[in-house]
Amino acid sequence: MKIYEGLSQFENVPNPVVTSGTFDGVHLGHQKILQRIREIAKSIKGETILLTFWPHPRLVLYPKEHNLRLLSTFEEKAKLLRQFGIDHLISIPFTKEFSQLTSQEFIQNILVDKIKTKKLVIGYDHRFGKNREGSFEYLQQHSGEFGFDLEEISRQDVDEIGVSSTKIRNALESGDIITANNFLGRPYELNGLVIKGQQIGRSIGFPTANVHIPNSYKLIPKDGVYAVEASVNGSLYKAMLNIGNRPTVDGSSKSVETHLFDFEGDLYDKQITIYLRDYLREEQKFESLEALKSQLLIDQQRAKMIL
Repeated sequence: MKIYEGLSQFENVPNPVVTSGTFDGVHLGHQKILQRIREIAKSIKGETILLTFWPHPRLVLYPKEHNLRLLSTFEEKAKLLRQFGIDHLISIPFTKEFSQLTSQEFIQNILVDKIKTKKLVIGYDHRFGKNREGSFEYLQQHSGEFGFDLEEISRQDVDEIGVSSTKIRNALESGDIITANNFLGRPYELNGLVIKGQQIGRSIGFPTANVHIPNSYKLIPKDGVYAVEASVNGSLYKAMLNIGNRPTVDGSSKSVETHLFDFEGDLYDKQITIYLRDYLREEQKFESLEALKSQLLIDQQRAKMIL
């Protein structure tokens, strides 16, 4: 998959089959669109193009009104789109100036003049252009002028899946990992760098990797203890994860810490990917480190059973 930051480097491709949107999380609804554009591209010997916007439009247009947390960073989204077989990913820098493009300008300048779209596939109720004025109906009415074919993923197809990025965010924020993963079609993931912590877990036989999540907009699920898997240097380990303020040791800030089962070695400064599998319990304050250790042994046994 080729990735373009903006349109300046993009060159013509044969029979472009295009879709556009933020595709946050690349969930099952998004995957239906991706599958369809791959099918069409194969049938007409074309190539697939996904046109997305970064930063997320709501982060630019409503920075104070919306405390929006995203399901995927741009890097995570790109990795998923590559896995789903997209040929070209064009990331349009989303600015307030860009948001003033009318739907007519967006279609003519980008879809027609620059990309030379052969077929456009959009999801149900997808809108574009200034004030989201562009719609499927608008495209249908003017399709003859634009010179490309048009297809919409129907409301029935979308409703059958019953999934949205908002539903997934709500599930993660309430600790309902099973529902979130079902909507995503895979485990929710966190990517970060292992940094040095207080090393308290090491003193009670549960050394943890303190994970720094570099993107402040990335959604961190509900505080608590989770059964997870962790990928380091291409190896996958069963593990458990704690998200929260570590009240037993008077933690002053939120941390993301994972304990890898059957792992020996140094994780500092290594990149780690955590795949959340299930929610075990809420974070709680224990009377002593020994009481915390006893609970961690129970958590570990439960996590191993789940995993």
